[in-house]
Amino acid sequence: MDIEAVLEQAFALHQGGRLAEAEPLYLTVLRAAPGDFTAQLLLGILRHQQGRHSEALELLTAALAIHPDSDLALLNHGNVLAALGRGPEALASYDRAIALHPRHADLANARGLLLVSQRHFQEALADLDLAVAIHPDFAEGWNNRGNALQGLGRLEDALASYDRALSLSPRHAQTHNNRAHVLRRLGRLGAALAAADGALALDDANAQALNDRGNILQDLNRHEEAIESYSRALAIRPDYLDAANNRGAAHQGLMRFEKALGDFDRVLALDGGHALAHWSRGIVKLLTGDLEEGFRLYEWRKQLPAPIEQRNYHQPLWTGAEDIAGKTLFCYIEQGLGDTILFFRYALMARAKGARVILAVQDPIVPLMRDAGGDIEILGGAGVPQHFDYHSPLMSLPLAFGTTRDTIPAPVPYLKAQTGRVETWRGRIGSHGFKIGICWQGAASIANRSFPLSLLAPISQMEHVRLISLQKGDGTAQIRSAGVKVEELGDLDSGDAFLDSAAVMESLDLVITLDTSLAHLAGALGRPAWVALKFVPDWRWFLESAQSPWYPTLRLFRQREPGDWDSVFADMQDALRRAHIS
Repeated sequence: MDIEAVLEQAFALHQGGRLAEAEPLYLTVLRAAPGDFTAQLLLGILRHQQGRHSEALELLTAALAIHPDSDLALLNHGNVLAALGRGPEALASYDRAIALHPRHADLANARGLLLVSQRHFQEALADLDLAVAIHPDFAEGWNNRGNALQGLGRLEDALASYDRALSLSPRHAQTHNNRAHVLRRLGRLGAALAAADGALALDDANAQALNDRGNILQDLNRHEEAIESYSRALAIRPDYLDAANNRGAAHQGLMRFEKALGDFDRVLALDGGHALAHWSRGIVKLLTGDLEEGFRLYEWRKQLPAPIEQRNYHQPLWTGAEDIAGKTLFCYIEQGLGDTILFFRYALMARAKGARVILAVQDPIVPLMRDAGGDIEILGGAGVPQHFDYHSPLMSLPLAFGTTRDTIPAPVPYLKAQTGRVETWRGRIGSHGFKIGICWQGAASIANRSFPLSLLAPISQMEHVRLISLQKGDGTAQIRSAGVKVEELGDLDSGDAFLDSAAVMESLDLVITLDTSLAHLAGALGRPAWVALKFVPDWRWFLESAQSPWYPTLRLFRQREPGDWDSVFADMQDALRRAHIS
């Protein structure tokens, strides 16, 4: 038998993607020449492509025993180890190969790709920079480099890297989808959707692209289309847990809560320990008012892929069952400033049970909380007391206290503004007119957490009404272009968050805000405030009612359908007229 001729024929079939035809030819060679390096190497690569990784590893290990310095054998040996989840061994294989072949673009790329999967983005970037420096036309290297940059949060740089990859390989569907992902994170939703559609035009069976497209459509409040996209993904991959969970979220966005729970249950039937599905079920339960079950499931947040306030101390977590009278309870911040303000009431309740309470809050609001805390000791966010008996994140305290919808504690006001600041701001603002403080934009990273300032134009034109900006950050640029008369107060809260805002609120007749920390501040101060809410709001605002059980002085104005802010502000204008403000 002419072994070289058979290998040449097998390799041609292999290169053409005809694996089933190449395989028996490789096996024929190995039966005739069991120690043939080339046949072992190429069959090992073929087995890897077939997903038969253990067999591939055996073949590649045998090939390396013959030629231990082979760059191709070392590269594929590392690739197979990575596919088997044996990351440290894969990294060792790549390191050995790179030591022997330091200017090898494929090796640098493979090592970088493994490090991206392990979330070691900075080290991965060094490898991928080397890969594209060695081989500037390496489209795969530019794509993987974009993934490393995205992991580092360098989104514009990631986008440029994806664009370079597509200039070299314009029909690479995954790069289009990666580009869609980073555009979504940048808030460029129209461009993100176009990129996702571009990926699907090249590969309409790409379940990941369909899932990612659904996420973009959700951000655009196009929930029906999102559901269709997730359903297509699930038709391709019935066990695609992310798509099922995301479809549940889309149903939730349309108030189809039974369907949402059905999707979350589908995930849990396949993976009973799926933290995100448990947590998502908890959100539905909380939103619909079942606080007992909701807060129990909300504890799964500590086991999410990016855990929320999962701290481990030698001291036990306080569950509510333990007597804390005379004990020291260490509580600590969780999530946003608004949550710290909202759930601070539970630290006060723990103090009322006789505990010594030490509370760690975000550094900017330490002065505000110290003013309100009485004998609760307030620490900065990184602070941990030297001695304590129990601990709890703030948002586990409602569960510990057995909170139900009917037993929500609402002892407002429980925060207070500093008297001297109130006098200063009252003097600056004056007493004339009906004074409304406004905030229209929240964190840019949270979808649909803003409305255009221009929607307040009709209210600004009402007789006697004065709109006074409480807005900070990027949203203030709208004041110059929205056509709304807004009074600006200068730099509020420089240094210490909310001290000025609290004092200003004491000088106003009303606050109009979207769902942001200022809504919680107004409620905790006991100030009258109107909150503009999405069709399906954050669970803390529940559904349907115009009143908040957390904050008696707040009034809630809700979208009638997703994205419908016009009706919200028409309702506010009518309410002002009925109150004889104009």
